[in-house]
Amino acid sequence: MKKFIYNEQQGEYDHYKVTEAQPLLEFLLTHVSGSRTKIKATLKGGGIQVNKRMEKQFDFPLEPGMTVSVSKTKRNQEILKSRYLKIVFEDEHIVVVEKKVGILSMAAGHSSLNVKSVLDDYFYKSRQRCHAHVVHRLDRDTSGLMIYAKTMQAEQILEHEWHDIVYDRRYVALVSGEMEEEGGTIANWLKDNKAYITYSSPVDNGGKYAVTHFHTLKRMNGYSLVEYKLETGRKNQIRVHSADMGHPVCGDTKYGNGDDPCGRLALHAYMLCFEHPITRERMEFVTPIPASFKKVFER
Repeated sequence: MKKFIYNEQQGEYDHYKVTEAQPLLEFLLTHVSGSRTKIKATLKGGGIQVNKRMEKQFDFPLEPGMTVSVSKTKRNQEILKSRYLKIVFEDEHIVVVEKKVGILSMAAGHSSLNVKSVLDDYFYKSRQRCHAHVVHRLDRDTSGLMIYAKTMQAEQILEHEWHDIVYDRRYVALVSGEMEEEGGTIANWLKDNKAYITYSSPVDNGGKYAVTHFHTLKRMNGYSLVEYKLETGRKNQIRVHSADMGHPVCGDTKYGNGDDPCGRLALHAYMLCFEHPITRERMEFVTPIPASFKKVFER
C-alpha cells in the first residue's frame, strides 16, 4: 500500500542509479529532461533525494551505487501553473489533484473555468497524448482531493467499480455551533425540489437514500470541526445532513444560517483512499486541514 500525506515535499519519484562519481547537479543535467534553470529550481525546492534523503546541495558528491530520486510532482507543477489546483500524484493511467475553491470539476458552459480543461491543457503542454476523464465531482466551492482518469480503460473501471475501488472518502468541515455529540450516523432520503434545492425526508420520498458518518474533532468558540465519512455519495449530502443536525457548514449560502467566518464554504475533501484501477495497488492520500478552518479556534 502506498500512503501519501500530501505536502510540497512529497509525491511520486523517478529513480536513477549512479554509475560513476560526479557532482549531483552534473548528474541531473545529464539524466533529467528540462532546462538547467528548472532542474536547479527542483533541487532548491526539495524535489531531489539521494538514497531517500532530501538533498539541496548542487555539488553533493555522488558515488557509484547511489540512487537519485527526482520528484514528478515538482516537475509537473512547473508545467501546470494554476492557482486552482495542484497535482498530488500522476502516472500513465490516473492523476490525483487537490482542487482549490472557485473552480468547477468539469465544464458547465463554454467559458466556465474547470479542472478538466486545466488538466487537458497541462497534458498538451507536457506532450502527453491523453485527456482528463471525469469520474467524480466536487462542488465549485468545495476544495480537496479528486481523481481523473487519463485513459478510457481507467475511466471505465473507475466509473463502473467506483464503490468497490474507493474504500474510504472523508471530508472535514467547520460547522456553526458546538456539536453536542462526539459522533454518530445520519441517514435519510434526499431529493431535489423544482428549485433544485435538496431536501431530506426520514421516509422514502422517491429520492436517494443517503448515509453519512460523522466524528467531532474539536468544538470551541461557538464552532466545531467535524470529520464526515460518506457511505453514499449523494448531491449536497454533507451540507444537507449538517443542516439537519442543526450545525450547518459555515459559509453555505444554500443550506447555512449566514455564519461565514472563513469567507468560503468550509468543506474540504481531505482523505481519498482507493485501489488503483489498473495495478490494484491500495493508495491513500491525505491533505492538511485548511488553515482558515483552524484559525477560528485560535480567536
